[in-house]
Amino acid sequence: MSSKERPTLGGTRIKTRKRNIAAPLDPAAFADAVVQIYLDNAGDLELIAKSIESSDLNFSRYGDTFFEVVFTGGRTQPGTTKPDEGERHPYSIIESEPKRECILPSVIYIQKILRRKPFLIKNLENVMQRFLQSLELFEENGRKKLAIFTALAFSQKLSGLPPENVFQPLLNKDNLVAKGLVLSFITDFFKEYLVDNSLDDLISILKRGKMEDNLLVFFPASKRSAEAFSEHFMNAGLLSLVEYNNKKIFEVKLEEMRSALTTQISEETDISEVIETVKQHAKDAKLPDIEIVRILWDAIMEAVQWSGKNQQQNANAAMHQVKTWAKLLNTFCTSGKLQLELMYKIQVQCYEDAKLMKLFPDIVRSLYDQDVLAEDTILHWFRKGTNPRGRQTFVKSLEAFVTWLDEAEEEE
Repeated sequence: MSSKERPTLGGTRIKTRKRNIAAPLDPAAFADAVVQIYLDNAGDLELIAKSIESSDLNFSRYGDTFFEVVFTGGRTQPGTTKPDEGERHPYSIIESEPKRECILPSVIYIQKILRRKPFLIKNLENVMQRFLQSLELFEENGRKKLAIFTALAFSQKLSGLPPENVFQPLLNKDNLVAKGLVLSFITDFFKEYLVDNSLDDLISILKRGKMEDNLLVFFPASKRSAEAFSEHFMNAGLLSLVEYNNKKIFEVKLEEMRSALTTQISEETDISEVIETVKQHAKDAKLPDIEIVRILWDAIMEAVQWSGKNQQQNANAAMHQVKTWAKLLNTFCTSGKLQLELMYKIQVQCYEDAKLMKLFPDIVRSLYDQDVLAEDTILHWFRKGTNPRGRQTFVKSLEAFVTWLDEAEEEE
C-alpha cells in the first residue's frame, strides 16, 4: 500500500449502543379498550373473559387499571375512588346489588383471568388495598359489596390472594377504625365467609393475616373490651365467633395464672402469698375449681429443677416438690371430685413424662400422707377410673398401696 493511500473500514461492523426507548404510558386508552369489551359483550362475563384472553392488550403494564375497570366500571382518579375521565360500563362489582349471588360471578370471572394471567394477582392485591384504605369514600352499600367480594374471594380460594396483605392495611388507617368502618366491613366479611365455610377456616385466614390473637383491634379504642366484642357479634348473629373469642380469653388467663404461679413456686415464695395469688387470679378470670387444680399441678411440676439424665436426682427433686407444696394443693382440692381430677392429672403427666413414669405410686402415697388425697378418692380411681392413659401400668403399681389401705380399713 502506497504512503498516499488511506486505510478504510470496509468489511468491519461498527457496534452502536441501543437505547431503551419506553413507550409512553397510556392507561386511559387501555381502560377504554377494556370498557369497550364489556360493552360489546353486554356484560356477559363468559364472553368478556374470552375476548380479554384473545386481545393483545398490555395487562402486565396496566394490571391495576384493569381491576379498576372490573370494580368500578372505569378508571378512578389517583388516590380516590372517584371516576376519572374516559368510557365506563355498568357491569362493575360496585354497580351490582349487595348480594352474594350477584357478586359471585365476578369472583369466578376474575379467577378465570388469573389462571391465564397469574401475574395479575399482585395488581388485584394493589387495587383491593387501595379501596379498603378508602372505605370512607364509599357509601354503605359500596362497603358491603367490597366485604362480600373479599369474603367470596377467600371462599373461592382466589389464586394466591394473601390475607395479611389485604387486611393489615385496614388497621393502618386509624380514622377508619375510629369511625367504626373497619368493624362494619369485617363484620360483613365474617358473616358472608361463614355462609360456606367453617369457623376453623375463618380462623385459619385470620392466622395468616396475623390477626387471630387480637380481634379487638377492629374495634374503636373506646369499645375494645370482651363485653363489647360479645355484644357486637352476638347482635350480628355470630355466636360461634363469640364462643371462640371467649375461649381464647380464657386460655390467656389460664396461661397468665400458670406463669405467675410457676415463678412464685420457683422462687419459693411463702405459701400463704401463693394461695392469695391463686385466689385473686381465680376471681378475676372466673376460673372453675377444676381448672385451678390442673394449673396448680402444672405449675408445681414446671418449677422442678430437673437434673439432666440422673434419674435418682430427678425423682428426689419431684418428690421434694410434691411434699413442699402439698399444702397448696390441699387448700384447693376441697372435694372428692377435685381430688379425682388431680389424680387424673398426675396419671397423664406420669404417662407422658418418662422422668415421672415410676413415681406415680410414690406421689399418690405422699399426697395421701399429707391429706391431699382421701382414701375413698384413691380407691375410686383404682376401681372405677376412666382415663385409659397408662392406667393398666399405674393400677398394677398401686396394688400394694391399695391392699394396705383395705387391710388398714378392716383393722379399724
